[in-house]
Amino acid sequence: MTMGSFEVSGLSKQFGTGPPVLKDVSFRYEGSGAIGYLGPNGAGKTTTLKLLVGLLRPSQGHAFLNGVEATANRKHALWDVGAVIETPEPYPTLNVLEALDVVGRARGLTHDEIDREVDRCHSLLDLPPLGQRIGWLSKGQRQRVSLAASLMGDPPVLLLDEPTSGLDPAERVLVRRMLNGLKRDHLILMSSHQMFEVAEVCDQVIFLHRGQVLLQDRVDRVAERIRSRQVDVEFERPVPVTAMSRLGELAAEVVAVSERRWRILFDGTDSTRVQLLRICQELGPVSQFANSSLLLEEAYLELIPKVPEDS
Repeated sequence: MTMGSFEVSGLSKQFGTGPPVLKDVSFRYEGSGAIGYLGPNGAGKTTTLKLLVGLLRPSQGHAFLNGVEATANRKHALWDVGAVIETPEPYPTLNVLEALDVVGRARGLTHDEIDREVDRCHSLLDLPPLGQRIGWLSKGQRQRVSLAASLMGDPPVLLLDEPTSGLDPAERVLVRRMLNGLKRDHLILMSSHQMFEVAEVCDQVIFLHRGQVLLQDRVDRVAERIRSRQVDVEFERPVPVTAMSRLGELAAEVVAVSERRWRILFDGTDSTRVQLLRICQELGPVSQFANSSLLLEEAYLELIPKVPEDS
């Protein structure tokens, strides 16, 4: 499979006289892997994806897919790209097979190739019955069909805007498992405001806030940079408050979550973490001792104040 790439350079977008939605955003990735594009609603994630595929024109800067600018040659730019942007839905009167067939023919696939691709997508996403009409499907089923449509022809580049939106927990696990498999030989840009989803799938992350990039880095390096200052410890049997007082000055605060589970706030250093675990093991059998909040979420919250309020 040919390796793909996507790049934005000095990308800015402003609608009318309103404030800029994107401000001088730049990043470039090629090869394979999954990149998380993280930020709250309104940060500019969907706008970036629309600019990449040519649905919008930039106010400044450029956006390239596989080295081609979609605003200059959309068909060439999108030929090896699968995209799901802003929850698109196939025509409700088509059945699942017809909806995927339309996409396959648009990609130049033969009848036999379409059949093989439908089977592949069915195995990846556990699609609803192929003869069922789109309009009769649940929201999660329609989202899975949209994801399957983006995979038709096995494009090397995938642009996925909140790919687990509308999915139930079991469907989210299915999609995360699929993305973790695809990222070995595909390049995926996955926008989300769900830190957990990105942490489960992505190798690298871009933090976006008010249209500006706050940080680009590998997920593991972000984890190294931001130390969790809060752990949850769960015992096999209830531990009284008086026993937890043994943590003393090592813990800034100890909060009971349940009879067996406690949340400990501390300075975040490895040495203190080791001492806390040792004392907890002396208090009783420990069944769990882990970060109680996501490192990516902590990193994002620490970065946000660095952007001036009037920027």
